[in-house]
This record gives sequence, C-alpha cells and structure tokens, in this order.
Amino acid sequence: MKFNTWAFMASALFMLTNCSNDDTTRTSDPVTEAQFPCVNGMAGAYPCDGFDLLSHISVEELGGVGAEGNDSWGWTDPETGKEYALIGTTTSSAFVDMSDPANPILLGRLPTATTNSLWRDIKVYNNHAFIVSEAAGHGMQVFDLTRLRNIENPPQTFTADANYNEFGNAHNIVINEDSGFAYIVGSNTFNGGPHFVNIQNPSNPTAAGGHADDSYSHDAQVVTYNGPDTDYTGKEILIGSNENEVVIVDVTDKNAPTQISTIDYSNIGYTHQGWFTEDMTYFILGDELDEINFGSNSRTLVFDFTDLDNPTFHMEYLGPTAAIDHNVYVIDNTLYIANYSAGIRAVDISNINSGIMVETGYIDTFPTNNNTAFNGAWNIYPFFASGNIVVSDIEGGLFIVRLTE
Repeated sequence: MKFNTWAFMASALFMLTNCSNDDTTRTSDPVTEAQFPCVNGMAGAYPCDGFDLLSHISVEELGGVGAEGNDSWGWTDPETGKEYALIGTTTSSAFVDMSDPANPILLGRLPTATTNSLWRDIKVYNNHAFIVSEAAGHGMQVFDLTRLRNIENPPQTFTADANYNEFGNAHNIVINEDSGFAYIVGSNTFNGGPHFVNIQNPSNPTAAGGHADDSYSHDAQVVTYNGPDTDYTGKEILIGSNENEVVIVDVTDKNAPTQISTIDYSNIGYTHQGWFTEDMTYFILGDELDEINFGSNSRTLVFDFTDLDNPTFHMEYLGPTAAIDHNVYVIDNTLYIANYSAGIRAVDISNINSGIMVETGYIDTFPTNNNTAFNGAWNIYPFFASGNIVVSDIEGGLFIVRLTE
C-alpha cells in the first residue's frame, strides 16, 4: 500500500561487529550459536517466544544515513552452499554474507536505478537478483549474485549487470522459477496488472506480454500448478492480490492469459498478499488495512482453492495483537507472518482443514509497541535449508533469526 512515511525509529538497535568465516557452509543441522538466545521472553532487547536472534545489522549500515528498510529475499550459492540475505532499503539493495549467521558481513549495495523510494522488491532466479521499485523510471535491475563469491574489502558499491526498461515504476516482482518468467505487478503498464518478462537468459530479459483485464495487482504468487484441481495440473497459475479481491489467472499462454475466477470477502481493507499451502489446497491472505479500518486484531484469511473455478472462503485467523499483517509465507505446516510492529510470528496450520490455526512463536523486531501502524517487520525470508530466517525491518534493518532448538 502507498503511504508517505512511518512514524518513528525503533529505540533499541544493536551495532554488531562483523567477521568472516569462509569455511561455513549450509547445513540442515545448524550449529551456529545465537548472539541473543531467547531467555525468559527476551532475545537481547527483543521480546520473543521460541525464536533466537542470531544477529542484526542496522538499516543505516545497510542503506546509509536516513535509509529505511523494506523488502527482502535470499539466495543460496549452489557451488558453496553459502546463504546470502538480499535486503531492500529506500536507497539501494544490500547484499549480506550469512555464512556465519551470527556474524554476517555486508558485502556491498546496488544503488537505486533512479531515485530513492520507500518501495523496493527483490526476487531471485538462476543465481541472479531481479529488483524493481516504485521510483519513477527505475525499471528492473538484474544483478549476477555469483559476483558475491570473491568480494575483497567490503562493503562495495555495485552496478547492475542489466536493466530492463519496458516499464518505469513497479510495486512488486514475482518469479516462477519453474518456467523462468518474471511477473511485474503494480507497474505503469497493463493497467497495473502483471507484465510478463522472459528471464530464462537472466542477462537479457525480454518482454513477453501482460494481462490488463483485472486492473492493478499489488502482489501475486505464480506457480506451476500441482494441486487438487486436476483441470489445471501443469498449468502456470497466477494468484493476484488485487486491492479488493483475489484473482486467479491462467498465464500458461503468455499471448492469451485467461481469468479463471475471483473471490472477495467481508471487511475488505486492502487485499495485499498471499501464499499457497504446500499442497495448494488453501490460499492464505493478508489484508493490509482491515486492522485500521475495522479495528480487529491481526487478521489472516484462508480460502479453499480445491476448485480453482469456484474458490470459497474457509476461515479467518486473528493474531494476539492489533499489529498490521503484511507478508505471509508457508513452510510445511508453519505460516510465517511479517507482522509489522509485532515482528515475525509463526503459526501452526497443521489443523487448517478443521479451521484451527495456533501461534507457536514470535520475535518482535519492533519492541517499542504493537500498535496498528506501519513500523517494524516488512518482510521475511524463511526458505533457507539451514532454518535461518531473514527479517527485514523498516526501522531496524536486517535481523537473522531461527527457531529455538
């Protein structure tokens, strides 16, 4: 959603000393000792339950004086197994070596293509980062992440390897790694609907059409479908969070995308972003303004997508605070929520069929309050095989956290 500013900076920020550990590789059995384990409900200065704080880098270090944080993503180097955090700020994209997640190293930053902006979004395909922004004329920056393997004297200032300029500003980028297509949403093309880009050759992205019939799309997920509706097995399906409804579109044929269905729900504030459960039976959605407009606690909506032609409302989950929910992601039976002023929340969805969702842990990266305001955790990246989780925080910068063992 487009807002002019956030109210104030967090009062407790840690300034951590970075050191390298070139021999650290990714493992599914993490052994790194957290700098701030969760003890008696606190991880250092941050309230917690079931999450340890491995380390933290301030937003000023990531983006410069006056910068604020926004989106984030991650990359695992297929040759070395090293994990990297990709952190958006108002000024640039920052690249952080997490091979020792308790002592991360800021390798450098890629400045914005044009002007600073509150919004920057990053996704990864084939060892390249693809970056868009609401900054006028920004287009899509492409950065070869393998350049991060041998950085001397960090932090460095990088330049892009390619720029795609078939659009100017955009709110978000979505990538289907199975097909090698990027979907630019909220741009100044196709009425703000998805703008298709072939990125199979990452250094030479090419326009591949778009879908303008459903107007502005704020965010989306695109999958090669393998869910319960066998009518669409193998099809490339886009789920758009389109301000006032959820839209399901078949984008297999880029020259003839076809709307399958739409669904809305009660008390719509701003249909923001959502994610499939791993079996693609349910789609879990965050509405960014319902807490403000209707006064509820953090509300997450669940839709039954068993039949893509006839999606239905399944349930809603109310969190324990009044904080606004932003981005959500699913790993196995856990829903991770970037919950603005309430930090990152973990919710057990193993009984979602029965309409039961239960919070199992959190770490609050904005400890000042849990108000219904645009402060705190913007995004999370929970997909590293190590179990390390990246949190990008507006005022706080980068937090690397992990479930307590």
